[in-house]
Amino acid sequence: MKKVVIIPTYNEIENIEAMIDRVCSLPGGFDLLVIDDGSPDGTAAAVRRAIERRDDGHRIHLLERSGKLGLGTAYLTGFRWALEQGYDYVFEMDCDFSHDPDDLERLYRACAEEGADVAIGSRYVTGVNVINWPIGRVIMSYYASAYVRRVLGMPVRDCTAGFVCFRAEVLRTIDLDRIRMRGYGFQIEMKYSAWKLGFRLTEVPIIFTDRTRGSSKMSSGIFGEAFWGVLRMRLRKIRPSQK
Repeated sequence: MKKVVIIPTYNEIENIEAMIDRVCSLPGGFDLLVIDDGSPDGTAAAVRRAIERRDDGHRIHLLERSGKLGLGTAYLTGFRWALEQGYDYVFEMDCDFSHDPDDLERLYRACAEEGADVAIGSRYVTGVNVINWPIGRVIMSYYASAYVRRVLGMPVRDCTAGFVCFRAEVLRTIDLDRIRMRGYGFQIEMKYSAWKLGFRLTEVPIIFTDRTRGSSKMSSGIFGEAFWGVLRMRLRKIRPSQK
């Protein structure tokens, strides 16, 4: 089974080389696609150096975009690339080690062995498993998911999670051209689309640890888009792709 981990980056020079080393050292044979939005700190150059110096550099791929175009558009670009390359399982993951690379194996098993179509690395399915976040941010994140469940009826405890494994069939079935949200609301929209199209979603408990290097890319606009986008999503019909 071909597996690829998609990691969007913007100014992640302090994390990217260590993340490449960790993902490529996993026994499960994960390929890596970095999508860099024109990082001025040299993130893309660090990826190119890793490709050249490593014996397994052929497993590392880089797409460079000009400027910050948004998390959602980065993942959509990565999804289309992964489907074109024939990958069977496609993962989303942050570059800042808030997601433990070792948990990729657990997400993969949830799909490949336990029958899930979408496996979500969940901070909230067994309580609140978040380390080093300010309490205000924990409360906002936790109740954002509660709000999504209330509005959409989707049985997911961590609706905004960005650590996810998709079976390729899910991404082929979702009409990616109709995914509208571009910030963290994108995570909600992808899960909701998969659920409405009849795919099985499961949550795998993880421990989320806030970044220790680099700066967060969160903003108030991200939450505003998600709040209003969820209300609009409730009124939309989710149809499968016709491609």
